[in-house]
Amino acid sequence: MPGIGSFFRSLLDSGKVDVASRFEILREAVSGTMSDFNMARDRETGEIVGLKVLDKLKTEQLEARFRGLKKPTEGEIASRFDHPTIVKTLRHGMTTKGEQYVVMEFLDGPGLNSLIIGRDKRLDGNRLTLMRQAAEALDVVHKAGFIHRDVCPRNFVCAKDASSLKLIDFGLTVPAEKEYMQPGNRTGTPNYMAPEIARRRPTDQRVDVFAYGASMFEMFAFELPWPRGADGLAAMSHGVIAIPPLSGLVPGVHPEVEAIITECLAADPDKRPRTMEAIVKRLKRLKSEYADKG
Repeated sequence: MPGIGSFFRSLLDSGKVDVASRFEILREAVSGTMSDFNMARDRETGEIVGLKVLDKLKTEQLEARFRGLKKPTEGEIASRFDHPTIVKTLRHGMTTKGEQYVVMEFLDGPGLNSLIIGRDKRLDGNRLTLMRQAAEALDVVHKAGFIHRDVCPRNFVCAKDASSLKLIDFGLTVPAEKEYMQPGNRTGTPNYMAPEIARRRPTDQRVDVFAYGASMFEMFAFELPWPRGADGLAAMSHGVIAIPPLSGLVPGVHPEVEAIITECLAADPDKRPRTMEAIVKRLKRLKSEYADKG
């Protein structure tokens, strides 16, 4: 007969999931810095899903930055969104090993980063649509009161024909509240990082606007507007070196597309578009015949 301690432990663990028994791993898709992501089959529902299991130690180290603030978990944040340009979160919780997990729809398409690296022709004719959808996704995140904090091509997954995309990965996302926007939170992907993050200055949702601009510049030009780097030092040049005109790299790009991207990349946050909604409205005004002459 199990002891009293075992009985109470079983009660505490009753809401936790043994992912090894609940899910059949079909394909190991990505092993990231903060988590492992797999294509899996839910044995209870039969669904093919994306299964993300967060590294316990690294998650604790990240959350220690916000000790005492009751920061919502990645799963709690991701599950708030129900929009066609954002990956749908199906469920989330804790594993029996004390790790956070997130189950989401499985997106069986290429990352925008892969299309850029491969200079993929599927982008031709689709860039304006992808640019608008990326802006729409971030607009939803911002209106819900959050900062994504890791906007980059890797975190947009495209349809197989590159006609649409969805925003993923809310691992670094924080509420857009004063306590979370203080200097010192230097998280994100360095090559797309806003200058105020790199220089440990106060931040707000406009860090996403900057990273969006860098991502869209790269989508059109197949290169970043500054030298690529492998670590946090890469971001120190952002806002310092001159950004090459997009039209010089992509002849025929629509002037309004270039204007939007250039404004997003302003070193001074006050000179960037104030909201993603404003960017969405400008992109919707562009006529389809101008979509992606580059």
